[in-house]
Amino acid sequence: MNIGNIAQASGLPAKTIRYYEEIGLIKPLRGANGYRAFRESDLHKLTFLARARSLGFSIEDCRALLSLYEDRGRASADVKHLAQDHIGRVEQKISELQSMHKSLSDLVRRCHGDASPDCPILDDLAGTGS
Repeated sequence: MNIGNIAQASGLPAKTIRYYEEIGLIKPLRGANGYRAFRESDLHKLTFLARARSLGFSIEDCRALLSLYEDRGRASADVKHLAQDHIGRVEQKISELQSMHKSLSDLVRRCHGDASPDCPILDDLAGTGS
C-alpha cells in the first residue's frame, strides 16, 4: 500500500503517518524508488495508534503500549498500570477544566453584557479585576 491508501484505510492523515514514521512508531518498507510500501502490519499499528491517541494517550504512552502489544511475554499488569496512570492524568485534566469552567462562569455571570465599557471578563484577563 502507498501512503494514500494507508491513510484512507487507517483514517489518519498522511502527515501524521509520516510523523509516526519519523519518530519510529512505524517502519514501512521502502521500494527501490524510495517510496514507502506499507504492509498490513503497518495498517494494524496505525489503527492501534489512532485508537490509543483518541483515548488521549501521549506519544510516549503509545510507544510503550505498542511495545507491550508486540511482546507476547508481557504481563497484563504492566498494561493496566500504564492505563491507570493515564486515568490519573485524565482525572487531573477534568479537575482543571472544572475549575476553569467555574472561573469563566463566574466572570460571565458578573459581566452585564450591555453597552457599558465595564467588563469584568476583560479586567480579569488583564489582571486588574477584583
